Amino acid sequence: MPADRRAEFAERARTERPQPRLDVPQTRRRRPLPEYDPDAFGRLSERIARFLGTGRFIVWMTGVIVAWVLWNVTAPEGLRWDGYPFIFLTLVLSLQASYAAPLILLAQNRQVDRDRVNLEQDRARHERSIADTEYLTREIASLRMGLGEVATRDWIRSELQDLTRELEQQELSAESDSGHMRDADR
Repeated sequence: MPADRRAEFAERARTERPQPRLDVPQTRRRRPLPEYDPDAFGRLSERIARFLGTGRFIVWMTGVIVAWVLWNVTAPEGLRWDGYPFIFLTLVLSLQASYAAPLILLAQNRQVDRDRVNLEQDRARHERSIADTEYLTREIASLRMGLGEVATRDWIRSELQDLTRELEQQELSAESDSGHMRDADR
């Protein structure tokens, strides 16, 4: 009997759902709703919102409404599909507005996200530019300090002129001293 029980447990373990392994990623579960690409949907909503904001859309919409009203007022009674209060036209316009508003909001949200990313990139670029400018300013200041210790051509020229004057004065004083000594020796 114990051998039969072991075989039964082994068989049950093989036929039941296997234990998930921790070193293997889980497979994605199927969702009952269809999946879509949010970026593609966002691009589509931007195109629709861009079209809804054009004069061409207003002209087409005005033309459709005028044609709808004229047809339902002037057409024979049997060919009219929407009588005077134009309830079906109101329904169509409400449906169009109910879809247009969220699409426009989605397009605006995507634009806000793009603007935020651009602003962050501009801020980072500006900070790098400031850091580069500060670095270059420090480098120029250190070069100026270093150049202050370096002998320039004008400084060397003025030092040589000072030395020449001193030597001339020493020669003159030596000559005058030697002249006074000669006079004293006589």
